[in-house]
Amino acid sequence: MARHPSNKNLNLFNDCTYKGLPVQVDKGPFVQEYLERLNQTIDRAVTEYPRVFAFRVDLRLPTDRPLPDHAYTNVVIDRFIESLKAKIRHNRSNARSVKKYAHDTKVRYVWTREYGLAGKPHFHLAILLNYDAFSALGEFSLGRDNMFNRMVEAWATALSLPVDVVCPLVYIPANHYYHLHRDDPAGKAAFFYRASYLCKAATKVFGDARQGFGRSSICL
Repeated sequence: MARHPSNKNLNLFNDCTYKGLPVQVDKGPFVQEYLERLNQTIDRAVTEYPRVFAFRVDLRLPTDRPLPDHAYTNVVIDRFIESLKAKIRHNRSNARSVKKYAHDTKVRYVWTREYGLAGKPHFHLAILLNYDAFSALGEFSLGRDNMFNRMVEAWATALSLPVDVVCPLVYIPANHYYHLHRDDPAGKAAFFYRASYLCKAATKVFGDARQGFGRSSICL
């Protein structure tokens, strides 16, 4: 197995499946350690919840205005995640005030920081929630009480920008959502294939003292 030329602590992976799960071969090679973290994150979600709402989202930076220094570091993705978690906790608290046994959810995720041709970072994320708490992103328009708006508001908080400026920067790709079931390995395989894109070695920067890949706590 080849070591990553820019980070000797990482191994490159070139096969078409990882532990029996398909990957987007045309996007390879992949980082084996990232594939394993993605696999573990999905497994933890379906172990805790019989049904899981899993989805993809991309977060971009604006190109037409100055940004705080933290926008170019991993601080910005940490702020996004913490803000999103807070909004989800608030929603679940409100739900329980109406229905005592409303389902709660942990927020499990995998993210990667990549760089495009313009040299600015952007983030790709895979997020997994309890399906019995949330099962859709909702309409992709502002002013609605749904998961899409929570993500827009969280990204606005992270960038210290108004939500109307940030809305176009929260990109929902095609085939973005999956409903996983604990007893449906085909569903897990489909989402793993979709999210394997985050684990590719290309377009990531190493050696800048910033982690280019992250996930929710291993304890979650």
